[in-house]
Amino acid sequence: MNREKIIVIDFGGQYNQLVARRVRECSVYCEIYSYKTDLEQIKAMNPKGIILTGGPNSCYEDGAPSCGKELFRLGIPVLGLCYGAQLMMLTLGGRVCKAPVREYGKIEVTVDKSSRLFGGVSEKTICWMSHNDYIETIAPGFQVIARTPACPVAAAQWEERNLYAIQFHPEVLHTQEGTKMLHNFVYHVCGCTGTWKMDTFVESGIQAIRRKVGSGKVLCALSGGVDSSVAAVMLSKAVGSQLTCVFVDHGLLRKNEGDEVEEVFGPHGPYDLNFIRVNAQERFYEKLKGVEEPEKKRKIIGGEFIRVFEEEAKKIGSVDFLVQGTIYPDVVESGLGGESAVIKSHHNVGGLPDYVDFREVIEPLRDLFKDEVRRAGLELGIPEKLVFRQPFPGPGLGIRIVGEVTPEKVVMVQEADAIYREEIARAGLDKTIGQYFAALTNMRSVGVMGDERTYDYAVALRAVNTVDFMTAETAEIPFPVLTKVMNRIINEVNGINRVFYDLTSKPPGTIEFE
Repeated sequence: MNREKIIVIDFGGQYNQLVARRVRECSVYCEIYSYKTDLEQIKAMNPKGIILTGGPNSCYEDGAPSCGKELFRLGIPVLGLCYGAQLMMLTLGGRVCKAPVREYGKIEVTVDKSSRLFGGVSEKTICWMSHNDYIETIAPGFQVIARTPACPVAAAQWEERNLYAIQFHPEVLHTQEGTKMLHNFVYHVCGCTGTWKMDTFVESGIQAIRRKVGSGKVLCALSGGVDSSVAAVMLSKAVGSQLTCVFVDHGLLRKNEGDEVEEVFGPHGPYDLNFIRVNAQERFYEKLKGVEEPEKKRKIIGGEFIRVFEEEAKKIGSVDFLVQGTIYPDVVESGLGGESAVIKSHHNVGGLPDYVDFREVIEPLRDLFKDEVRRAGLELGIPEKLVFRQPFPGPGLGIRIVGEVTPEKVVMVQEADAIYREEIARAGLDKTIGQYFAALTNMRSVGVMGDERTYDYAVALRAVNTVDFMTAETAEIPFPVLTKVMNRIINEVNGINRVFYDLTSKPPGTIEFE
């Protein structure tokens, strides 16, 4: 699919995905690549512009991530952010050193409004700083275009060569006019026209699938989550009944979720596809018996899912294509994009599975972030209830139950989670919180209910606000809402006598429990 493209070169910064998302919000397509990417490969992509991310290192130290001068001589506009700005200056002859005053947080920056980068930006604007080093001397050819009292080079430009360096982070929401700055770069410096539109993506994606599949048969592992559901509907609209969707109910879904998935995608639903539901709850419970370690549980669930899926695939017979609901953060977090470490083992990324013979994998959402997947779902006419369903991990409740998974514990967390989601929606908070769910801890404690001593489990409520799911802050749920949730869970769910609210941010915690 030919499209104008901005490339993000990742130097290990925590905001690498956020940079790409902000560019896409400007209707310009953007991808992330490691700083180790070969220069010839970058040239072959013919990007309209390049953005260098932040990073945790000092660019002047031995072994720090770097790039050669050639990157800045390609004739392609380059924008360096934080570490990327310092590296640009150092590489082109400037000086970077430890800052006499470290800047962190919201800082007022004075900008030169005559710069193309700051067109329409307030002369004094609040930006997010996070640096121990600073640019002491700009490289030859550059001029300073922004400063703070403690940072004499908050931004610099070499306008004739379309090279720009910004010490702060325009991609984070704390930088009040950051999106405007990125918009200025991609439109007024790089000359982009804004061709990245979701309706165009959906239509061209359907046409591309139709051309690729031809008269072939397609198999999709449908979980009922947002990603696999959107992928399945795209395939259904492209090839209709050539698609078979296998829904493996592993008994670790949310309350009534299996029936809800069947209602939407089954024979009485609105989509033209072949739907197979496999009720494999007992198989999974047996495999998980006695297992407590989180990563081992993930691998058992993933492995058993593959075996069940393989059995169904053999019953179907010859299949040409396998559909996976891979999305762009899966690609990055699985170590195939940028500099991110492998964080999760259950991402479906990286080509054909080795357990069954398919000609090719189709990943129609591989280029999209989660919010873009939801927009694609709406474009496809999928009901809002499904499109805005809370994120749910592949291993399901297996990683929302601390310790051993048993059928009794599954019921406890299903009931507690259903109550929590119901009260959050009733309070009108369901569209404002990034992710929320109940998890069952492995802690048991003494309680008193009806003048009787109890020795039951504690449930933990989790709710976070996040833009990119890479970092997250605890949501401030009104105390009366939490109190009502607590009362209902303790009164209505057998086996639970305490309710906690998890205040941990990400980092240091993860959004999920295990």
